Amino acid sequence: MEIRLFWANYGKRCISEFVGTYALVVAGPSSIVLLSVLSLSSTPDAILLVALTFGGSVATIIILLGEHSGAVINPALTLGAASARLLKGSLAIPYALSQTAGGLLAGVTLRLIFGPMGDTTSLGATKLASGIGTTTGIALEALGTFILALSALAATAWINRARLQAVVVGGTLTILIVLVGPLTGAGFNPARSLGPALASGNLTNLYVYLVGPFAGALIAGLLFRQFHATLRHGSSGTN
Repeated sequence: MEIRLFWANYGKRCISEFVGTYALVVAGPSSIVLLSVLSLSSTPDAILLVALTFGGSVATIIILLGEHSGAVINPALTLGAASARLLKGSLAIPYALSQTAGGLLAGVTLRLIFGPMGDTTSLGATKLASGIGTTTGIALEALGTFILALSALAATAWINRARLQAVVVGGTLTILIVLVGPLTGAGFNPARSLGPALASGNLTNLYVYLVGPFAGALIAGLLFRQFHATLRHGSSGTN
């Protein structure tokens, strides 16, 4: 009975988050590895292509899976959504675990697909650029995730059409990767950073991609909750 109850409340949602995160973490880092093999990874066109791959993947996942779980596919954004009270608190841990598992399996998949070819890019793992310290890296990851979280929260709260939500969130991520990617790799998602890092054995500065995104998303969630509550009170006060 408890298993049936768990499945009814969480099962389909968690599978959706697992599959969505897995797909994102396979698709995005794969573009990095392939461009590196072609010796194109540092060109402006390559950065744009990686950004479009990540942004397009997120947009597609929102369209395909959004109705099942909201397609959060990011443990940091899960924390932000729960903090903003746009996601039930009881779903936060199951979502985060499912997303993390999806990211880890994606890392293993990347290792199986690319093998030694992925070693030069650590299977597309996020890395700090030369001259970027860990404090700056955390700040940039926090700021990027803050902006991404705000776009996702706004889309959830105020946009009903999945395709428009996909454009807003996917477009925001694409722009952020173009701007921040050359500096930190633009993780903004602990599951995205964790999977390739563990599969490649490159754990250097991994905490940057955990602390930064969680901090940025938490701040965004708390601020959005206050702002959203103020809007609702103001609207009800005028009726």
